[in-house]
Amino acid sequence: MKKTLSSTALILGFMSVPFSVNATQAQTPTKKEEVNVYSYRQPFLIEPMLDAFSKETGIKVNVKFAKEGLAEKLQQEGKYSPADVLLTVDIARLKELVNKDLVQPLQSPVIQANIPAQFRAEDGRWVALTLRSRSVYSSRDRVGKLPVDFDYMDLASPKWKGKICTRSGKHPYNVSLISSVIARHGEAKAKVWLEGVKANLARKPQGNDRAQVKAISEGLCDISLGNSYYLGEMLADKNQKAWADAIHLNYPGQTKQGAHVNVSGMAMAKFSPNKQNAQKLMEFLASNHAQKMYAELNHEDPVKADVARSQLVSSWGEYRADDMPLDKIAENHDKAMKLLDEVRFDL
Repeated sequence: MKKTLSSTALILGFMSVPFSVNATQAQTPTKKEEVNVYSYRQPFLIEPMLDAFSKETGIKVNVKFAKEGLAEKLQQEGKYSPADVLLTVDIARLKELVNKDLVQPLQSPVIQANIPAQFRAEDGRWVALTLRSRSVYSSRDRVGKLPVDFDYMDLASPKWKGKICTRSGKHPYNVSLISSVIARHGEAKAKVWLEGVKANLARKPQGNDRAQVKAISEGLCDISLGNSYYLGEMLADKNQKAWADAIHLNYPGQTKQGAHVNVSGMAMAKFSPNKQNAQKLMEFLASNHAQKMYAELNHEDPVKADVARSQLVSSWGEYRADDMPLDKIAENHDKAMKLLDEVRFDL
């Protein structure tokens, strides 16, 4: 099981990441013409959008990237924090910022018009930017395309004994899926399901989503959980394309609740010193321009309804997403973690 770093270590790790400027502009801006971003998202995933914002507005974007420690860093800085906009993945991380009172409400008519209510907090404290379905990859040779009525609950069927691979159950992507199962079926049924999935594992949970596809291509397992956009990334990687060519992508739940989706999202920092510029950036990221860039460059689904998925992503097939409010899913995060410990999923 992956060890958890102390809060101090996380804070120091976050502080060690220097500001990197991602803006292109015609002249040196005044202090007012800048915006500071703290981001969990990897640089290559968001820099194109931030550069486009700077080019369009002349506002310089300063970014601190980190893998962990965002909430701890904000708590340490308090009212002196330079952070304006927070970018992260996973609804649970967005809710953590809300629950720790590290963000402020933003009531923007632009964002309300662009982002469906399901994908933003009612009080404006967080907003989703992209969707990523929790899909199931299946071996082309040994399994083929899964039937249209395949559901996440089927992962516990004895049919898949010794044939499933997955990353750690405690990774945010899996915790969110388990939280959605609890929200829909209740804690007791979710525990039985989780025990069934564990019994069907071909190996101890390990690696990332791409490592599971590699395992399928090598014959170690037949199906795996994985976020949909990883398929696009593997197809574009000459060293991983063979893995991607060995699998089908399947969207579970299509005859029931729909495919589970998680999000990447944003929030305005509680003590934002550049609030007007922060709002401009947030509205830009919710615009057609940025949403199309997310779709084309990152293989993610835009949350803005009238922005099309990329041609590659569309080729994987249409799907219906679970319409359960993300807030309701996030409420079950602690219960999901408790069940994972009870069934000793990662051991």
